[in-house]
Amino acid sequence: MHPILPGAPWLIAHRSMLGVNKPHKITLNGRDYVLWQNQRGEVFGLDNICPHMQAPLSDGWICRARDTITCPFHALEFDTQGQLYREETVTQPLLEKLDLTVIGDNIWTYGGCEPKIPIPELIERITPGFEFVGIAGSKSIQGDFLSNILINYDYNHQNGTHREIFKIKAIEVNDYQENGYTTKLLQKVTRDDNTFKELASNPVLFTVPKTFVNQFEYSFPSLTSFIATIPSGQFIQIHSLYPETENRTKTFVLVFAKIQNLVLKILLKNSLLKAVDEVIRQDTETIENLYPRQKPKIRLPNEEIMFYAQKLYQEW
Repeated sequence: MHPILPGAPWLIAHRSMLGVNKPHKITLNGRDYVLWQNQRGEVFGLDNICPHMQAPLSDGWICRARDTITCPFHALEFDTQGQLYREETVTQPLLEKLDLTVIGDNIWTYGGCEPKIPIPELIERITPGFEFVGIAGSKSIQGDFLSNILINYDYNHQNGTHREIFKIKAIEVNDYQENGYTTKLLQKVTRDDNTFKELASNPVLFTVPKTFVNQFEYSFPSLTSFIATIPSGQFIQIHSLYPETENRTKTFVLVFAKIQNLVLKILLKNSLLKAVDEVIRQDTETIENLYPRQKPKIRLPNEEIMFYAQKLYQEW
């Protein structure tokens, strides 16, 4: 397939998703790759298809002593440059290397395309002082990349898509700023009370007040972030998107928190990740049930934010 938004930087993984010396498969713009991280924290990427008989290298294993990946079919080893490993013979690379940029714990790639825009500094800028909680909402969504972008820029879908979990009554958008591929805004949310059953099933809702403000920032096309301030502390969610194929999009969410109360921090960790999982599940269900896109016949407030993202996509 022709790459979607060629030259865009894609956040394809976090170190915690890789483990150590464990093959990890990703798909980007129609091609499968295998990633792995050694015990020194170095991260490597290659085409996932063994050039002998096309077995998936991600089903193989890593040789710790040599930083090689071994094909599960015939136990052929390939080094980090894609060369067939033989002690006395140097061969030409048989596998294409995936160029990676590792910034902190985040793994980026341009997928073999010439960079058009720099890797955003958003994560490193907003997370100091926050503790990394974990990864949530990791899904392959059966939907094109533009549809997935638009739902992240849509400030009206929460009233419908997420009504069950957050009981949202009203959303007010303030301080909206556009600056090239960066967008910022503040979102004031007003919501109804949750039932006791809803609170018991997801205790993080105990910490969510009736009215609260979220600070959103976007780095088009890959990142959506928001900082939520509540009485018990602050949370950051950073949503990553990248195109797996023309009609399939990968998403996962980096979750950070700043909570002073140790007991509350422990109690909320799993609940927070669970809440994010549910939000992504609901978004996924919505996207996968959409009919083919047509020209809208109805306009809602704040849709210029979504249209700005669509404009960036179409003019790329």
